[in-house]
Amino acid sequence: SEREGRIRYVSSDGVMSEPLAGAPTDGFIERQGGYLGIAADPGFETNRFVYLAYSRGDSDANATALVRGTLSEDGTRLENVIDLFVATPEKQRGFHFGGRILFEDADTLFLSLGDGYRWMDNAQSTDDHFGTIVRINSDGSVPEDNPFTDGAAPEVWSHGHRNVQGLAVDPETGRIFANEHGPKGGDEINLIVPGTNYGWPEITYGIDYDGSVISSKTEADGMAQPMVYWVPSIAPSGLLYVTGDQYPDLTGKLITSALVGMRLRVSTLEGDEVSGEADILEELNLRFRHVAQGPDGFIYLATDADDGVVYRLETL
Repeated sequence: SEREGRIRYVSSDGVMSEPLAGAPTDGFIERQGGYLGIAADPGFETNRFVYLAYSRGDSDANATALVRGTLSEDGTRLENVIDLFVATPEKQRGFHFGGRILFEDADTLFLSLGDGYRWMDNAQSTDDHFGTIVRINSDGSVPEDNPFTDGAAPEVWSHGHRNVQGLAVDPETGRIFANEHGPKGGDEINLIVPGTNYGWPEITYGIDYDGSVISSKTEADGMAQPMVYWVPSIAPSGLLYVTGDQYPDLTGKLITSALVGMRLRVSTLEGDEVSGEADILEELNLRFRHVAQGPDGFIYLATDADDGVVYRLETL
């Protein structure tokens, strides 16, 4: 996905397609808004479903939306594009949309959302979608075992988030991980447990951009602590749980792509804790927007620039 409102694909030998026809044309392309996360259905080989998260509307009323389309047999267009989810309520201005998509299994997916910046206090509520991760079925319906009831927005899986930028799953255990932007400092990786409050903005390890205090508390009863937090910020942008044997030194670790410091941050796990961290590829001096692992086992990296690049990591 390209923020300006285009979808392309890259062949295994590096050939870039033309923009796909049929993609949504009602995107809100301003500040942090635009085309966001994209994912292929686990059954893509037979159903050719593609999922796109993007900001929709205008500066006075916008929201993160999730749609599904079918990639045409000739690979030139999206067909039968339908809405699966639209965050409510709408907000103003162009900040904190979230927009990462992660399939839990063949039928269920997660979508990360932001707090809308001005609406940060809503992240402590489950009545709407601000500052949440939602879980829906791949047809847009709501799973019956979602954790919140009694008037809550039924799609909400967890809340108290600021702006989740990365989602990853450990396929052996089913553990879900998320990273998110803090304000000035306080970026986090969290283990996502259904029904959990992750604290924003009641607790935070960061301060506001003007140096003022958002909260004097870094922990509170009923609010989860991050697995790791970063002060100063690294601006996390994508998250990967590495599997397979293509990179033996990385297997079973989390990789966070970072926009600040131009690096990949590798987090070693011991159970549900982060036991150590290291940086790789900082010598490239690139703003990494996303990190993903292909079915071929290779890690792929997308950079954040007008002339951005998709890299394949051959070796460490």
